[in-house]
Amino acid sequence: MRETETIAGQECLDVQKKTDGSVNIIGEVATDPVASWMIQSAQVASKFTLFTHHAKTFPNLITALRNSMLRAGTFNDEKVAEEQVVQVLNFDIHLVKDFRGRRYIERITECIPVEEKNEYTYNYRKEPTLEGKFDKFFDNATVFFSKTTNKELYKYRNILEFSNDSYVLVNPISDTNIREMRENMDDNDQIAFDQFLQRNWGISPQRIGATATEGARINSQPSHNIAPAADL
Repeated sequence: MRETETIAGQECLDVQKKTDGSVNIIGEVATDPVASWMIQSAQVASKFTLFTHHAKTFPNLITALRNSMLRAGTFNDEKVAEEQVVQVLNFDIHLVKDFRGRRYIERITECIPVEEKNEYTYNYRKEPTLEGKFDKFFDNATVFFSKTTNKELYKYRNILEFSNDSYVLVNPISDTNIREMRENMDDNDQIAFDQFLQRNWGISPQRIGATATEGARINSQPSHNIAPAADL
């Protein structure tokens, strides 16, 4: 779909949301409005989204998309905008062209959102003295300001790298992405993927499935969270 003088790109995206498409492909995220459309499509309009970008490093990609969201007026807070970007970026396939004119995939990087943990303590209630209660309070205050000023929203690691004219696997894919990838494969692809995991990283899909089942048994309340789309 392409915007025209009378039909805006946002209107095109709104129409696409009502179709039964599974994959959105955005050719070039080069302007702020297009970055906003990409985030929207990855969150609610498709199973996953493919797009191209010219960031040199993975942190630069996060920063560029975050700043585009802010300039487009979609968000006003840097941390909130960055959280939205991190939620939809699963993998970054970085291509390069060297001085010889060769084009190749330099690396595949996985983005892993950092889960918020409750590290506060309520032991001040057990403190017999006022001085002890103040100490516990300032401990919590220190944790709060650390979370506010130095909040880490994501980690990233290379899954595959191009080294000495060959591709080398350097880190395993996270369990979350393995589960989501397997859920979108047919039986033959699942078998081949499981063999790949076992051969290269010694990962058993049964262990990953058991972990998910145990988590479902522990959480007996219905969940209304929507899993982030698997994007490139």
